[in-house]
Order: sequence, then structure tokens, then C-alpha cells
Amino acid sequence: MDHRYRRLMKQGETAAATQYLLRDTLDQSIYKSVQGYNDNVMNIALPSTYNFIGKVVDEISEMYRLAGIPLKTVHLGGDEVPKGVWERSPAIAQLMQQQKITTYDDLWYYYIGKVNRLLKAKNLQMAGWEEIAMRKVSTADGKSTYIANPDFVNENFQVYVWNNVWGGGNEDLSYRLANAGYKVVLSAVTNYYFDLAYNQNANEPGLYWGGYVDTDKAFYFSPFDYYKTATEDASGNVLNTAIFKDKERLTDKGKQHIVGIQSQLWSEKISGAEAMEYMLLPKLLGYAERAWTAEPAWSKETDSVKSKSHYLKDWNQFANLLGQRELLRIRYYAGGFKFRVPTPGAVVTNGQLIANVQFPGLIIKYTTDGSEPSLKSKTYTGAVKQYSKIKLKVFVGDYGGKTVCIERP
Repeated sequence: MDHRYRRLMKQGETAAATQYLLRDTLDQSIYKSVQGYNDNVMNIALPSTYNFIGKVVDEISEMYRLAGIPLKTVHLGGDEVPKGVWERSPAIAQLMQQQKITTYDDLWYYYIGKVNRLLKAKNLQMAGWEEIAMRKVSTADGKSTYIANPDFVNENFQVYVWNNVWGGGNEDLSYRLANAGYKVVLSAVTNYYFDLAYNQNANEPGLYWGGYVDTDKAFYFSPFDYYKTATEDASGNVLNTAIFKDKERLTDKGKQHIVGIQSQLWSEKISGAEAMEYMLLPKLLGYAERAWTAEPAWSKETDSVKSKSHYLKDWNQFANLLGQRELLRIRYYAGGFKFRVPTPGAVVTNGQLIANVQFPGLIIKYTTDGSEPSLKSKTYTGAVKQYSKIKLKVFVGDYGGKTVCIERP
């Protein structure tokens, strides 16, 4: 919109230039987003900002109409507004005076209310990240915290909650908002941020600020009690479940407000299609299993021993389906996907190398002469005793994963 503004101003078309302008040209605010930008936040005091939002929504609605598909909900984002935004904007200062808004934090609720009314006028439901349902308040000791915003509980918002980092303090945020009456889509970073690395191996691509996400984490997420399926902290260590002691549980009423789960793959660190497919698959299959099947017995079972038994049975079945059927299918489906083939696990015990693989049915090939394993190499069938240096690789059909190399000490 800045480019459009400059182009039309050069042509002397001031009204057209400012029709969809998203920034106050006199704004001197200093801020920096999580992604490192210092100019990426719309100015909510400008009528042109709402013209822009309305125009985008209308264009999307028209696409849906032409496709013959009803559009009911629009996700307007609404997260990661950095500190310092709008604080030196004359337009914002004027808005705050007119609307008797006393703090910059309260500007947020003004904006959410206004865009909600804009969508309602178009018979659309407001959706966004968790921040659209939260209000910043001061505690007795002068600190700040966030509560479920009572102003919008009855506005039928659909809220996507990502923040449940184990040990981060907001583990129960999804449940607090659902219990308060908001419709919640569970978008948990701990299990469904697919741009996070599969594991702690330095050779694995991906981020790690929210933990590590492999196929099993996408599979074993329990939507109505995700505390019980939390096993690792953000560093990949065994989780101390005492952190959940005082966290809010999902009530029966709150359970009715859990409307779905969503997985995410953020692309700013993804270098292309192959990198995307590697991060996405087979995690996506674990997510699909949890999203589209009935709540499993292990999720509903209150006895921890029985729950674990049910889970192991379900995981065994799922892992076998992946290893013996589905991964081979996606190797060739639609031209074939560059999914992640699991690396072999290997330990040395009593001088013997023992290997395994995450999904039963996959083949481990190995060499002891320093060469790269191929389909023509030896197939691992049991402990290997005679070697000085061994290389192992897992294959799905003719498609191989990363090589693991172990040298005898």
C-alpha cells in the first residue's frame, strides 16, 4: 500500500492514494517485531486501514461466491504487536483523545471491536489468534497479566491458541479461554508447530524455541486433557509434570467450546518445496489421525497404566501403517513427496551394534567399508559384531534418509 500511495501521489490523485493507506505518514514510533521489522503494523486510527480490511474481505468473499462455497469465518491474525507501536503517531493521539482511551494497550480492544463490527455487517464471524480474546490487567503487586477478555465473550469469536509452551506459564491458556466461553481452535506449539525440528540432532533443520515436534507428538496430543500427553519440556528433557498442579482444567462447559485443532508450518525459515515437505511429512499424518478420528480410549482413560497400554496399542498400529504402507504411498502419490525418512537408532552394547527404526517395515541398510549405504548394501537383521566403522541408512522403497555413522571406540 505504500507503493500504491507514492505512485498515486505522484499522479496528483490524493484521494485515491490515501484510500487504502495503512500508516500514519507523520508517525515517528520506534518498534521492532519478532521477525525484525520496524514498519509492519497497520495504524488503527486511520479510516483507510478499515477500508483496506473491508476491501480484502470483500474480494475473498467474492472468490468463495464464485466457487459456490459459503464463507463464514475470516481470520484477521492479531498477534505479535510489538511494544512501541503507535506511541508517536499523531493520528493515534487524536483517536485516544476522541475515544477517551487512556493507555496504548486499550487501543487493541478498540480495534478488535471495530473489525468485529465490520465483519458482522458482512455476516461473517471474527477469528484470530489468542490475543483477540485476552485483556491485559494489573495485578495487586503492580505486575501485568492477561485474562479472558469479558468484553467479547458473547461475540462468537473463534480463537486460535498456540501458546502452551511447557514451563512457559501459559500452559492452560486454551482451557482458560474455552472455559470463559470463547470458541477455541487448539493450535498448540508443543505438538503442532511443524516448523520446529524433529529432534535435537544438530543436522535436523527447523526451530526449537517451543520444543521438538516429531510424528508421535502430533499423534498423541489429547485435546481435552493435553497435560496428560506432555512428556518433554522445550529443551527435549523429561518434563516435570508438577508445573500443571495449579493450572486450570477444561470444564464440561469449556469442552463444548473446543471446536477443532490446527497444525501450522511457518515458512520464513523454509527454503523451498522440498524443505517444506520434509518438515510437513509424516508429521501431518499424525495430526490428521488426531483431528479426524474419534477420541481414543487412552485419552479418555483416567487410570494412567491402562491409558498407557491403550496408547501403545494405538501407536503400534499407526506406526505399522506408516512404515508398511503409507510412507511408500506418499513416495509416489502426486509425483512423490520429499518427506523425512526416519534416521536409524543405534546403540553399542557389549561390543555389538544394535539398530532399530521408528516405523516397523522400513529397511535399514548398512556398510562397514566406509561407503554410503544403498539398496545393494547389506540389510540389517540383527546385531552387528564385526566392524570398525559402520554407516546405516533407512530406505522407503528406493528413497533413503540421512546416514548415521558409528565408529568403534
